[in-house]
Amino acid sequence: MSAVIQSTSEPILLRQDVGGVTTLTLNRPNQFNSLSQALLGELQAELDAVAKDASVRVVVIAGAGRAFCSGHDLKEMRAHHDKATMQALFRQCGKVMTTIGEMPQPVIARVHGIATAAGCQLVAQCDLAVAAEEARFAVSGINVGLFCSTPAVALSRNVGRKQAMEMLLTGDFIDAREAQRRGLINRVVAAADLDSELGKLCAAVLAKSSVAVSTGKQMFYRQLEMGVAGAYQFAAEVMATNMMAEDVAEGIDAFMGKRPPQWKGC
Repeated sequence: MSAVIQSTSEPILLRQDVGGVTTLTLNRPNQFNSLSQALLGELQAELDAVAKDASVRVVVIAGAGRAFCSGHDLKEMRAHHDKATMQALFRQCGKVMTTIGEMPQPVIARVHGIATAAGCQLVAQCDLAVAAEEARFAVSGINVGLFCSTPAVALSRNVGRKQAMEMLLTGDFIDAREAQRRGLINRVVAAADLDSELGKLCAAVLAKSSVAVSTGKQMFYRQLEMGVAGAYQFAAEVMATNMMAEDVAEGIDAFMGKRPPQWKGC
């Protein structure tokens, strides 16, 4: 496991690469993995690097210690409490979030403990999420007088409007089962089974054509912002182009030949 090193020599982000899966672990456990400017910067750099690495098929974002992520670093925000700094911070965080959506690999949140405010935003922004039964989720800025506006962007694109507004206006926690019911996460398991379940989900993606996965992810998010007619026109063009890929010919031939496909990834 490699570590991205802060100037103080403390690792704030860990990276592990195993079998096509890159795991990025937020490593500020004493601060519940709050998203300092330094951590956001390291996360951005790693995501940018991974997005260009064809050997990486799946990305996992995890948290060290007792929590997934408690959101922004409030102490840091109070220490640098001017509008220009806040604008830069929220733009920086927004760039990390949009990068997750734009990179070709699926990104999976591995959630335990709490995921609050920008931490809940991070879960919502990931393509998939697996959580331990004891995980809890909230957009709790409202409790300190701050409406979680940027987390609302990802949250409102995962759960229903009234459910999102209730979370945003009350700051109340929901448990993992409720988060799954609302569509914020995909799977809930006992804490002891979290890595096993995550492994199953990663394996399911790794078994598929990398061309189909990356094409599909990009298409999925773009069509969401379109009207129905435009979305169908766009999807039809993407699907026609996808059909020309060597992997599709191999997949169809393998299906008809009743054998496992041998993906080429081109």
